[in-house]
Amino acid sequence: MRLLMAMIVLLLSATVSPLGAAPAPAPPVYFDWFEYSGHDAAFETPLPAGHYRNPILAGFHADPSIVSANGRFYLVNSSFTYFPGIPVFESVDLVHWKQIGNVIDRPTQLDFDGLSVSRGIFAPAIAYHDGMFYVVTTAVDSGGNFIATARDPAGPWSNPHWLPGVGGIDPSLFFDDDGTVYLLNNDVPPGPQRYEGHRAIWMQQIDLAAFKPVGPRRVLIDGGVEPAKNPIWIEGPHLYKRDGWYYLSDAEGGTGPQHSQVVLRSRDVWGPYVPYADNPILTQRDLPDDRPLPITNAGHADLVEGPDGSWWAVFLASRNYDTRHYNTGRETYLLPVHWQNGWPVILPAGQAIPYAVKAPAWMQGEASQAPSTGNFVDRDAFDAPVLGTGWVHVRVPKQAWADLRVRPGSLAVHPLPENLDTLRNPAFLGRRQQHLRFEASTAMTRPAAGVAAGLAAFQSEAYWYFLGVRSLGGDRVAVFLDVRDGGGATRTLASRELDATPSLRLRIAGDAGHYAFAFDTGDGRGWQTLADNVDGTVLSTDRAGGFVGALLGPFARDERALRSK
Repeated sequence: MRLLMAMIVLLLSATVSPLGAAPAPAPPVYFDWFEYSGHDAAFETPLPAGHYRNPILAGFHADPSIVSANGRFYLVNSSFTYFPGIPVFESVDLVHWKQIGNVIDRPTQLDFDGLSVSRGIFAPAIAYHDGMFYVVTTAVDSGGNFIATARDPAGPWSNPHWLPGVGGIDPSLFFDDDGTVYLLNNDVPPGPQRYEGHRAIWMQQIDLAAFKPVGPRRVLIDGGVEPAKNPIWIEGPHLYKRDGWYYLSDAEGGTGPQHSQVVLRSRDVWGPYVPYADNPILTQRDLPDDRPLPITNAGHADLVEGPDGSWWAVFLASRNYDTRHYNTGRETYLLPVHWQNGWPVILPAGQAIPYAVKAPAWMQGEASQAPSTGNFVDRDAFDAPVLGTGWVHVRVPKQAWADLRVRPGSLAVHPLPENLDTLRNPAFLGRRQQHLRFEASTAMTRPAAGVAAGLAAFQSEAYWYFLGVRSLGGDRVAVFLDVRDGGGATRTLASRELDATPSLRLRIAGDAGHYAFAFDTGDGRGWQTLADNVDGTVLSTDRAGGFVGALLGPFARDERALRSK
């Protein structure tokens, strides 16, 4: 009887376990290289000697903040739910920028699961004092306001030092001459909100040794520079001191076409702050919509002094097509600051932001800025020991699914069951779309059965394209184009069955609001179009909402146990 029972248990375990067990991990898909090239009309004109190009950081680089330290400049941008987060750039001349690290580069620092791509890290501000770098920012819906510190801006950066009791967004630090440190930020007004977008700028002293605000918290601006006009979204405060004056500069009008930068000043750090009579000091909202090669959404500026006493402003703006669409997101621009009667002016009213600007006097050599801006070709052969700084993940990975060591010279992507519409981390590596007119291509191996892999063009979990390949069994594969455009389920726009080959090339090309998707099987026929003249506004920030730009890159999903949200 005992033997019979043992045999029954063994039989049950043999039949039940496979049904309840998760499938074995799918084999990786190998990508031999990835190439991106940009061909924008705005960058075709040769750059005059002694000039630089705007934007200085093309593609999604929102909310720039800058500091001068040790003979160099350091700049950070918002990263929202992308990882690694808060990129740190270094420059010697404000023109040539190199990413040297990230403030958020360890999965243990933050978690963005469950958040849309445009939540997470908002508007970091970088500061330097007594040998220490500080980045203060907001992790929206994922912890609140915090400060990270580093002796070396390349890292490592500390874990977040959370700021208890500090609400709102867009914090920044100001170090006064007497050693007092102040924390500024945007938050709800002290009284009832009179209208949508009614906000205030607050300030409080902070004990940086304890990372704790101390003393009274006071309002410096309630509403904006002209409260009677119900100004919206006063935010992004920065405080500077020059010639005995405290200058408070803020963004106003929201981050869309009405975006602007304003300035106020006071002889006392606590105010009262008097607005500049000719505010705003930067905007593009008063220019005609039909102007050629428009730059819009300008604002959220930060100022810095150069080694020769000149002042400069970095700020965000967008390059549009069809009036309101922009797939390249909010980019980083640079302009000189002109002091007029004791006030800093970035750009007089009615003037368009120039694409070519006279460079700082101390810039050496030519202003070759690729791959930061201009037209260029950027090819990653995946032959480095670690991924390049231009690659980002959507949210924080819980496992190492991107590997350069399995097959040296190739990127191995281990498929995950998450699709691109997940609020977790899909097996997608993205690099920024930096041009209105571009091509992105790759060569990849044939995916295993039950796996779909290829190139994705990603704006958010609700707006994306996936140019994929899946095995059909035998010697056949399918090349397909899926789309998610905000409403309803994912749709397949085009599909073609082909004879399988060991490898396949895929290509996504964009020209403003028109995209094309192609493949090459290596049979001698070259590139074949799968879908042409596809709606590129699916990848527009204006259509998708939020604050990011489009990303392009390899993606692989395990379709045997596909998960969505």
